[in-house]
Amino acid sequence: MSTDDAHPPSPPPAHTRAKTFAHLSLPTLYDLLAPVTLRPGDPRATFTNWGLSYTCTPLSVFEPETEEQCALVLELARRERKTLRVAGIGHSPSDLACTTDFMLRTEKLNKVIEVDREKLLVVAQAGIVLSVLHDELAQHGLAMRNLGSISDQTLGGVVTTATHGSGMRFPVISMDVLALLLLLADGSRVHCSREENAELFIASICGLGSTGLILEITLQLEPAFRLKEVQETHPFEDVVANLDAVANAAEHVRLWWFPHADVIRVSSSNRTSEPRNPVGTWLWHSLLGYHVLQFFLFVGRYIPSFNLWIGRFMAWLVRDRTVTVDDSHRVFNIDCKYPQYTTEWAVSYEHAEACLRELRTWLTREFADPAGLRPHSSIEIRFSAPDDIWLSPSNGQQTCWIGLVQFKPYGLPVPYRALFAHFETLLRKHGGRPHWAKTHPLGPAALRARYARFADFVRVLERVDPRGTFRNPYVRRHLFGAAAPADGPRVFKAVQ
Repeated sequence: MSTDDAHPPSPPPAHTRAKTFAHLSLPTLYDLLAPVTLRPGDPRATFTNWGLSYTCTPLSVFEPETEEQCALVLELARRERKTLRVAGIGHSPSDLACTTDFMLRTEKLNKVIEVDREKLLVVAQAGIVLSVLHDELAQHGLAMRNLGSISDQTLGGVVTTATHGSGMRFPVISMDVLALLLLLADGSRVHCSREENAELFIASICGLGSTGLILEITLQLEPAFRLKEVQETHPFEDVVANLDAVANAAEHVRLWWFPHADVIRVSSSNRTSEPRNPVGTWLWHSLLGYHVLQFFLFVGRYIPSFNLWIGRFMAWLVRDRTVTVDDSHRVFNIDCKYPQYTTEWAVSYEHAEACLRELRTWLTREFADPAGLRPHSSIEIRFSAPDDIWLSPSNGQQTCWIGLVQFKPYGLPVPYRALFAHFETLLRKHGGRPHWAKTHPLGPAALRARYARFADFVRVLERVDPRGTFRNPYVRRHLFGAAAPADGPRVFKAVQ
């Protein structure tokens, strides 16, 4: 669906001068923000991401409920010469949201401002959680046209990382954004879209939260729909040798490759008018299956060879053909089970088959080596259409996303660094671009080689935020090449 023909409501002036708080003393600023400032003993004053892999204790954590409170937080950051990191739920399995300076949590900026059924759009605050947004939209007979694996994340987080679902004809979710309202580092309010402040808009819809604080998002929708999903398991060779046919066989196709069993689970989903008939794989989705598998993963921490059997067991759990019909978001979303380490890379679709085959050769060699690496889970494979967003991993290319996870049973760490390093080396060899929300080793030189508009993105950042107010260690490290110990990739690691 093109957004070129969509016409959002007429916005107010594109740029509103910053509201001045110069008359307020520093103690007064602190007093005004006291009701939305978390006390040091509050559990939420320490931020830990969903994967339990990164944690930080910011100097101050604010939970504003109004736009004016956001502006006050930003004024305080300027006065105190601190950076300000905006964070939502904390789903990103990296240190993308971490900081030791000020943090602004957006979860109370969670209102739906406008729903237009005729124009198929919604205007919502960036802190709204997707699961809440789905319910709001359903009341109006509307839905997002594509989703990632979970809905326990904020709309702003989805947009700023170019989160994707799967479907050869469906781009990243940021392409459905029609307009943004931003609070810039100087305190000014700016409306932007493809028609006004276009460069700022394109930079912000995959901006890693570094262009400004997103206050409102105007999102293109479609009428609410159900999906009919068919899941089947096939041999690796049957799927990869016919990847074009498989990937284009349905509107939304995603794959789970179990290299331990040399099989791929194929999920194919299409829009349907059939009545709801939710069906799950009982062993995989049951409470019993959840706890049994978690215990096996725990054993695999101490007996690495057992992980091969665990991978085969997972493939066996989902071996049967299933057909389910349900509301779209219930099919798009999956059970991610446990906290996890994650790495995911986007390769040009034309390189997908060669990349997958090389991964298979590598893993076969590891499995044959008694001291080889032992992943215990499946490798997820998804697809997305090309886009024109400067830092989107799908920029200019039909994309195949390949992701690897290592589960953390009972929240405990498991070996993953050597495994991920080998995996990432192979993906980089095939021109891979990392998912921005996930850990990766690339700095500005490597990113500039992968993104033709990388320099334009940095230029916009330097124009709208010359002091670097919205730049945390992740942004400074990956986009600006910061090498100070405080910006290191493991500074915020929950377990070093």
